[in-house]
Formats: sequence, structure tokens, C-alpha cells
Amino acid sequence: MKLSMIFRKLLPGLALLLATAAFAASKGSLKVYEPTTVSGYQLAAGEYQLKWDGTGPSVDVSVLSQGKVVATAPARLIELGHANADSSTETSQNHDGTRSLTKVNFAGKKYALGFGDEPAMNAPMPQKGNQ
Repeated sequence: MKLSMIFRKLLPGLALLLATAAFAASKGSLKVYEPTTVSGYQLAAGEYQLKWDGTGPSVDVSVLSQGKVVATAPARLIELGHANADSSTETSQNHDGTRSLTKVNFAGKKYALGFGDEPAMNAPMPQKGNQ
């Protein structure tokens, strides 16, 4: 009886630990096929590595090219109901015709990284007025 009571008390903690472990991975890769902006930073076509600290939901992602940080951007860790079959990226087209990164899915993982419209810390803010 006491053993059953102990397991009943430990079960929610164990479930929380397992849920957090899904977000424990702190790196992934990204392929960009055309120039793409991520939070104000312009990425040229090519392969990049992504690294972040934390388990979410908000994380700061470092984008690396050949081991060097080329951009840092805020992102959200998005929990998915199932693992992605393939790695993929989602982009949106801006009014000026450029593309912005909105989401990165990782093969075999039950999470994705979502990028919002927040500008990067050192990127100029868009001017309001005549457009």
C-alpha cells in the first residue's frame, strides 16, 4: 500500500521530467535555399547549425556557419504531438519580396523552433508612415 502511494506521488514529477527531456536537446541544423531573414538578420543560402539554451518556451537561438555565430534570434520551442518525419523550414514572404524564417522542424523530434516577427536587438526598426 505504501509503495503504491509513493508511486502515485512520484508519477506527476516523472511525467514532468520526461516532458522537459523532450526539449533538452539544444542543437539542430538548418538548410537555407535562398536568402532568408531571421529576426532582422539576413542569412545567405547555405547550411547552418542552431544552438540554444533552455527548455522553453522562449529561447535565444544562435545561428552558426562553419562554427561561427552569424546571428542570434529569439524563438519559441513548440511541442508537437508527434515526431517530424523530415527536417524542414517554413518561411513567409514579406511585402518587399524577401523571405523570413518562421519555423524549423527537426527530423525525429517532437518539437520545433518558431520564429516571430520580433526584430533583432541591433536591427533597425521599421519606419512608420508612408509605405
